Amino acid sequence: MLGSINPLSIEEYRSVKEIYEHHRVQKEDIEKSKADVEEVLGRINEESEKLFRETFEKIRENFQETFSTLFNGGRAILELTENEDSLNAGIEIMAEPPGKHVQNLRLLSGGEKSMTAIALLFAIYMVKPSPFCFLDEIDAALDEANKLRFCQILDKFKDKSQFIVITHAQSTINRANSLFGVTNEEPGISRILSLKLDEASSIAEKVTEAVV
Repeated sequence: MLGSINPLSIEEYRSVKEIYEHHRVQKEDIEKSKADVEEVLGRINEESEKLFRETFEKIRENFQETFSTLFNGGRAILELTENEDSLNAGIEIMAEPPGKHVQNLRLLSGGEKSMTAIALLFAIYMVKPSPFCFLDEIDAALDEANKLRFCQILDKFKDKSQFIVITHAQSTINRANSLFGVTNEEPGISRILSLKLDEASSIAEKVTEAVV
């Protein structure tokens, strides 16, 4: 035996062992919590990917329908870019207006891009309708024929949602139930005017009858 016996060594051993056991239990708790979190995240990711793919398929089907309505034919393609994780994949949009080949959006005319965007917007809307839909000059790049088709889409959904549309197009204005205009009668002072078209039409009919 070398050296003298430390009478406190047993007490020190117990103290160190107690600290070790405390940290060991903490480590096990952390590892278990980590495993539980990873399991929950795995289930969430699995459910999210399933929901995403189901929703994407619905939007893809709706996109073809709304595109065909707006273009009076043609074909629209919505595809996920190649990626093992669909939640982080990109989305590629291809369009084939009537009489043309399938093209990337960059190759479409301004009006065709607008119509394709409108088709996609309403394809998403059909999956999850909103009580209000705000559209800011969405018909600005459309010719008169396409503006009328756009109005047909609004007519289709106007009973499900209230559409607030900023527009200068007469064909779109004619489809509205109520009109609001902003005028500047004096510099720096704006005035809001409102008109309900059904009431205006009724008044106009009465005036016409009175004149006749």
